[in-house]
Amino acid sequence: MKSTLYPRLARPVARVCSAAFFGALAAVLVAAPATANEAEPPAPAVPVAVSARLVEAGKTARLTFDLSSPVEARAFALADPDRIVIDIPEVNFQIDPAAGRSRAHAAGDLVKTFRFGLLGHGKSRIVVDLAGQARVDRVFVRPLAAGADAARLEIDLSACDAAVFAEAVKAGEAAAPAEAAQNPAPQTASAGLPVVVLDPGHGGIDGGATAPGGEVEKKIVGEFTDALARKLEKRKKVKVVLTRHGDEFVSLGDRVKIAREANAALLISIHADTLVDAADVSGATVYTLADRASDALAARVAESENAADKAAGVKDSADDAGLADILFDLKRRETRAYAHLFSRGVVREWRGAGRLNRNPERSAGFVVLKAPDFPSVLIELGYLSSKKDVKSMNSPDWRDKATDALASAIERFFQPRVGAPARESDAPAEPVAKAAEIVH
Repeated sequence: MKSTLYPRLARPVARVCSAAFFGALAAVLVAAPATANEAEPPAPAVPVAVSARLVEAGKTARLTFDLSSPVEARAFALADPDRIVIDIPEVNFQIDPAAGRSRAHAAGDLVKTFRFGLLGHGKSRIVVDLAGQARVDRVFVRPLAAGADAARLEIDLSACDAAVFAEAVKAGEAAAPAEAAQNPAPQTASAGLPVVVLDPGHGGIDGGATAPGGEVEKKIVGEFTDALARKLEKRKKVKVVLTRHGDEFVSLGDRVKIAREANAALLISIHADTLVDAADVSGATVYTLADRASDALAARVAESENAADKAAGVKDSADDAGLADILFDLKRRETRAYAHLFSRGVVREWRGAGRLNRNPERSAGFVVLKAPDFPSVLIELGYLSSKKDVKSMNSPDWRDKATDALASAIERFFQPRVGAPARESDAPAEPVAKAAEIVH
């Protein structure tokens, strides 16, 4: 399996030195090396963003991105929370992902934070979180110098009242295309092997949590998932399907859809959240689905993870409440029981590999775990708000031991029924009965 590659971030450019500088920069970034076959045109270069700046003045704000070549841009507004979304073609953002989150926010500012990244194949997105309701006055791309490819994307915002913002949201919803899955078709199961879907959290424009030292959740869980997938494929006891390949955004609904279409026997969503006001919380935690959170910490983690789509500027998908009402007592009770059994197996294997949370088994209403078709768990490898956990998650030795432990837990989970997905008829009645006691 091909490993996920995360390009090394260049040092962000703080200010524009001169038009000549960007003209020279664009020439370096865009020019293709000469080849022996001059008849073949070079592939179009993906524009590179080298700088991002936000300037606020009274009731106006301007966000600018300096690019190696021009792009087309389309902006629209979304509510709950209020934000402005700018869609552009694929851009290679060579900018510190924390640039839009680390700015000092003053009273009266229009903008809280902004973020950027890949949304899907050929498409990137910029999301501006608003501190107050605002409208887009102008989205403009202009050259930085005559005859140069380098360009500047400017997004101008101004404060507006609630009625104007509501109209902007309505217009944006009417004009916005439906968000489609940007992922390759799911792999099918090999004969006789249960399908395990590994779901590395976040990705693309949604970076997830960020540690005080700058470590980003999407990168940590992506590297961990790649290592785990390689081990499972080498052992050949299960078939592995990934919900994302590389640094791409996948909505919560699409992650579940991928698992369903792959006929998953188990879904494991992998994360590394942060708890700003609870830095003492540390260690791996396994979460299962529950209508009511097991505790306040679980509720906060679920709220954070369930906001992933909003972080990418994607509208919430409709909740299949009617479907859940019909299937909950029939199928979901069984899959919840199996999820609890797997959770206990993970904790048992992890004890010899790494640190566990003082309460390692918790539950809450995670969107990505709500499918009734198969057992699902969400594993927090640790918390980026904990210095101990960050040190562990950056350690190759820890990753090797932790992936060994999780691979063993997966294989043990399927041992009584190797050759088939987890289904009621495949498992002994006694474990199911004991697991049902956990649910109730």
